[in-house]
Amino acid sequence: MTGRIEQICAVLSRAHVFADIGCDHGYCTRYMLENALCDRAYISDISALSLEKAKTLLHREVAAGTCIPVVADGLDGIPEPCDLVLIAGMGGEEIIKILSRKPLPKRYVLQPMKNSDKVRRYLLQRGARIERDFTFSEGISNKKFYDLIAGCACGGDTYTEREILYGRDNLRGQSEAFLEKLTEERQKLAERLTNKLGAESRKRLSQKLMELEEITREIVGTL
Repeated sequence: MTGRIEQICAVLSRAHVFADIGCDHGYCTRYMLENALCDRAYISDISALSLEKAKTLLHREVAAGTCIPVVADGLDGIPEPCDLVLIAGMGGEEIIKILSRKPLPKRYVLQPMKNSDKVRRYLLQRGARIERDFTFSEGISNKKFYDLIAGCACGGDTYTEREILYGRDNLRGQSEAFLEKLTEERQKLAERLTNKLGAESRKRLSQKLMELEEITREIVGTL
C-alpha cells in the first residue's frame, strides 16, 4: 500500500457494513476485511473497468460474499445503509454531490483532493460532527499533501471560518505535514510577489502571505 492509503486505513473504524466509494484498487476494503473491521463491504465505482482492479484484488472475498462489487454513481447503487463510508481521491465538490443524494452515513472518512473547505462547510451545514481533520503528506522528493476529514453524521459541530479553510486539527498543531505545506505555500506566494503584478493582485497575494505567516507563528507557538 502507498503512504496515502496507509494514512486513510489508520482512521478507519469498526463497522458492520462498510462502503468504499470510488474504490480504485480496493486496498482499503482489503484492510477492513483482513483485520475483521467489518462484516460486509461494498466496493463501488462508476466505471465497470475501474472496478475490475478491486474485484481482482478481492476475488476471494467477492467469492465468499463478504465483498460486494457495485457499478454505480457514488452511494446510489448500495442497497443498504452503511455504518462507515469511505470516499477518497475525489474532488471536494464531487464528494458533496455524492453525499447530498443520501442521508449522511453514520460514520464517514473523506479524503478530498481539493476544495476541502467546501466539504467541511457542507458537513457542518448538515449537522455532522467532524472528529478528525488534518493534513498528511506522501513522498519525499516530490511531496504531495492531502486532507483527511472523518467523523459522524450527528452531534453537530462549530468551526471558525479559519478552521473551515485550513482544518481544525491543523490549526491546533497536530499535523507536521500542514506546517510543511504552509512553508511551501508561503514560498510560492513570495516568488509570485517578485513578478510584475497589478495593484489588486499584489494586495491580495500580500494579504494571503501575511495570513499564512500568522497561522505558522500561532501553530509554532503551541508546540
